[in-house]
Amino acid sequence: MPHSTSETIGERIENLYGQPMAALEAHAETNPTGTMLAALTSSHSDLELAERTIAFQLQRLRELASPERQIGTFEAGHLLDCARRIAESVATRDAHAKTVSAVLSSLHRTPAPPTASTASDLTTSVPTRPADPAATHSR
Repeated sequence: MPHSTSETIGERIENLYGQPMAALEAHAETNPTGTMLAALTSSHSDLELAERTIAFQLQRLRELASPERQIGTFEAGHLLDCARRIAESVATRDAHAKTVSAVLSSLHRTPAPPTASTASDLTTSVPTRPADPAATHSR
């Protein structure tokens, strides 16, 4: 089975945050609004739902259009409904994928904070500013 869009997006989110998707979703549930993580995991869930809907409706369409079945007025309505639902789900998936991909492309991991040994190196190499003469002069 080909790699689905939601799997690709999920891997990109995991790489960005450095944790598995389940842990990220659990963390996002603690603060479901107002965070980038919550927005990304919500969009990822929407992508997964759209892909499951596409797969379900495609299976149903194949069953209805099976060569063994006769297609009457009743079946034709169901065929058209399945095709419409597939089209809606594909449009939804593509819109979410485009938006989430653009957001993920604009984000990047920040470098790890310096360790204790590199932090002491930084403090010794950064020049200190001389004290303000007015502040050291007492009245």
